[in-house]
Amino acid sequence: MAQVAYNLELPAGAKDLSVSVILIVRNGEPFIAEALGSVFRSETKPAEVLVIDDGSTDRTVEIAGGFPRTRVVAHRATGTANARNQGIEMARGDLIAFISHDDIWEAGKLDCQVGFMRLNPEVGYTVTMVRHFLDGGARIPDGFRAELLEKPVPGMIMEALVARKQVFRQVGLFDSSYSVSEDTDWFARARDAKVPMAVLPRVLVSKRVHGTNASLTTPSINAQLLRAMRGSIRRKRQGKEAPLAG
Repeated sequence: MAQVAYNLELPAGAKDLSVSVILIVRNGEPFIAEALGSVFRSETKPAEVLVIDDGSTDRTVEIAGGFPRTRVVAHRATGTANARNQGIEMARGDLIAFISHDDIWEAGKLDCQVGFMRLNPEVGYTVTMVRHFLDGGARIPDGFRAELLEKPVPGMIMEALVARKQVFRQVGLFDSSYSVSEDTDWFARARDAKVPMAVLPRVLVSKRVHGTNASLTTPSINAQLLRAMRGSIRRKRQGKEAPLAG
């Protein structure tokens, strides 16, 4: 990954950057209010929050509609990848961020990432450190790496990402043939495309672990992760085999 030095001091006259936040949900009533509330815990407020709703039958839409700058739209197709792509296509911000309906942004997340990207225009995207926490009363799900509960880790996940919208034109949108792990595939493509990025050394995302996390309960998760890794290896081989220009 092409990483850069950290400098969070903003010069006078730095270019303002607007942020679109995308949240994908279906029946998220138990957690969505906390997730959306956390989006506004920065001095930097999102220009818009796009809630892509996949046919919720509980109070999800009602709750989301009570938050400022929040627009609820119906999911046009199936799958998380398609929903994220729909949000990106609709987004009007210079920067795009994602949050899951059951996760929490820590105070100052947008301040930190947007401020860094104002000062470092060559950086295509940033991620933060992430802490995982077990939801009250939940047991550790089968297949979950319990050591993730012990200390924060670099967040190569969508909830920790803030990316320039133009990066999605460079890297491409999410591959809808993945039912899960489309984020792993996207990060691998961004790395292989050598998009400059930075991991900001602050814990700014709290990821809730419970029994219905899609990334933990989908039976084919390991096969799809392996597919994403193989795709990266194939791209690297193709790059080495490409003839030199001139």
